[in-house]
Amino acid sequence: MKTARKNRLLLILTLVAGVGLAALLVSLAFRENLTFFFTPAQVAAGEVRPGQPFRVGGLVIPGSVERQPDGVTVRFRLTDTRAEVPVQYTGVLPDLFKEGQGIVARGTLDGTGLFVADQVLAKHDENYMPPEVADALKAQGAMPDHEMMRKMQP
Repeated sequence: MKTARKNRLLLILTLVAGVGLAALLVSLAFRENLTFFFTPAQVAAGEVRPGQPFRVGGLVIPGSVERQPDGVTVRFRLTDTRAEVPVQYTGVLPDLFKEGQGIVARGTLDGTGLFVADQVLAKHDENYMPPEVADALKAQGAMPDHEMMRKMQP
């Protein structure tokens, strides 16, 4: 093979290898930052590994909100009407957070089954439920009707 052809082939192979490596790195970074959504029933069924970042959504169970003595840590339970997940969040909760409302929390599950949230997102008006929560509840046939929602609200 001529020297010019060898150089051209080497250049092409180097470019293909470089593009492949870049695609692999982007894929790994994307996978590392990807957070899936799970319902409380899926979490209770063990579909999530402890330490894996994910989002969980459901309704805050009335009477379950406990504020800790430090003033910034809050514990509460989420439900999709089939299962419950205990949640702990340290920080300032959204102004619209309240019992009986739909929320989505992002965080990890610890070894004891407690979901340790690093972010809590609350609804923005009286008729709104986060789409992930509404879709998950509908898929399970557990979407609470308006009468049940009114009873859950304080």
